[in-house]
This record gives sequence, structure tokens and C-alpha cells, in this order.
Amino acid sequence: QVQLVESGGGLVQAGGSLRLSCTASGRTFSSYYMGWFRQTPGKAREFVGGITRSGTNTSYVDSVKGRFTISRDNAQNTVYLQMNSLKFEDAGVYYCAAAGYKTSRSWQYDYWGQGTQVTVSS
Repeated sequence: QVQLVESGGGLVQAGGSLRLSCTASGRTFSSYYMGWFRQTPGKAREFVGGITRSGTNTSYVDSVKGRFTISRDNAQNTVYLQMNSLKFEDAGVYYCAAAGYKTSRSWQYDYWGQGTQVTVSS
């Protein structure tokens, strides 16, 4: 079992930055591909990006490329989502999730955090 806890959400002005963290319990964090998703009311959960077990490779949805960066610290059992140049459309509840392999499909993730709200204001 892996428990994931996100933190770092909040209110930010458009153009600003936030860094989300997701800390995992257990000793198997490094064996999981980690993904970040976001969801807004009435919409499906959207894959934002992910990072491989070693942290060597990342992938992102086109809408955040060049603005968001995912990293991980396996010694600290933590994955990060650095969000820069935030736009109104980036607002939503952000979730981290753990999967046994690289995937962008939400139903293929085994464990989920509770989510953290990101609000972007003018």
C-alpha cells in the first residue's frame, strides 16, 4: 500500500508560480511511475505529466510544456510539480498518483492522493 499526500496548493495570480508536493508513505516509492492530474468541475481528470521511477524522464501534456516541471526525490519519497506562468485554465484540483508503469491513463494508476486546490486569479 502507498498513501499519497499532496500539499502546496493555494491562490495565485495569473502569471505566478506554485510548487506542489506529493509525499508517499512506504518504502516502495521509487518503484512507481508518478503522475500528476488535474480536475475541474464537470470535466474528466486530465493527465498533466509524469516522471519515471528514476526521475530521468518526464512527459507533459502540451498545454503545460515549458511552464510546468515535474521532479522527484526518492530519498524523501516526494514528487514535485513546479508550475510557472500560471493561467486561468490551470486552475483545478491537482492529484498525484502512482502507477506500476508509465501511463497517462487515470484508470491505470493504483494509488491517488486526496488532491490539492489550485486557484488562479486575475
